[in-house]
Amino acid sequence: MTSATAGSRKGLFSREDYLAPPAVPTGPPPKDVLNTIWRKNDVFLDIGSYSIGSAVMVLWPVVMLCLLMIYIERNGERLVGTALLSLVLVGIPILILLHGLTKPVPLPVRFNRQRREVCVPFDDGRYWIVPWEQVTAQAISMDSVGQHGKTTQGLLVVGFRNPDPDAPEKDRDFSLGFSCGGGETAMCLWECMRSYMEVGPEAVPKCNFEGENSQKGLIGWTISILFDALKSAAKGDFKSAIKDVFFTVFLGAPLGFYLQERKLVPPPDLNAPAIKEWSKPLPAEQWTKRSPELAAAIAKRETEMAEQPLQ
Repeated sequence: MTSATAGSRKGLFSREDYLAPPAVPTGPPPKDVLNTIWRKNDVFLDIGSYSIGSAVMVLWPVVMLCLLMIYIERNGERLVGTALLSLVLVGIPILILLHGLTKPVPLPVRFNRQRREVCVPFDDGRYWIVPWEQVTAQAISMDSVGQHGKTTQGLLVVGFRNPDPDAPEKDRDFSLGFSCGGGETAMCLWECMRSYMEVGPEAVPKCNFEGENSQKGLIGWTISILFDALKSAAKGDFKSAIKDVFFTVFLGAPLGFYLQERKLVPPPDLNAPAIKEWSKPLPAEQWTKRSPELAAAIAKRETEMAEQPLQ
């Protein structure tokens, strides 16, 4: 795994990769592993942390397991106990999920590459305009060992500092956390933001929800994923085919995609008049330039990366 020059720290069961500042290349390509890109154009990139689909795919296997237990005990003496246990295991999470579906989607964070600034909105109408080169990023991964072997969990944390130096302590920092696994996966997700700001829109994957004129629906998503599995099998790529079927049947991907689609087509926008003005394109001569310090750090990192295959 390639780590950024901002540095890494390894513990016995953990690893922390400091990715920014400075926002230098991390090595892995940009990949939107959590569908965080909600809107992209030549001026700005909207990044959202709302992922109701992931919650569904985490809960779905537990629901299926509970249904299987109830089916096995359908004629047994432990049917009532099994049903009550299942209700406890999945009932409260389902209620939390349903409650989340009734609430509006949180506004995205907007990265303006022409101004080299980031707009961080809040539910009460406030917003921060943070210089891009002050944005922090950190990938955290933690290992645990159990009876089933070693497992790794982690996330990407992107932090923003309140531009008001007189802000109270509780309002001085804001962060976005993405449960993407840490390590190289977190770097791929961070590269979506970094590459957009430092390379351009063409370096970043397309957004998944903007511009959709129609919704596939639950049946449409199921057919789409299973059709992809059939195409993979026809090409001899049985590994991808099995993965598609696994995600469809055992992880509830169609339902997750459907609910995500219902909430994010179209994605929420930043409608404050000042932010709309801030989001308008600028003449090329008015674009904010990369600082000399960051330019030197990026050049140094690119040189190191170019020399790595020779080592």
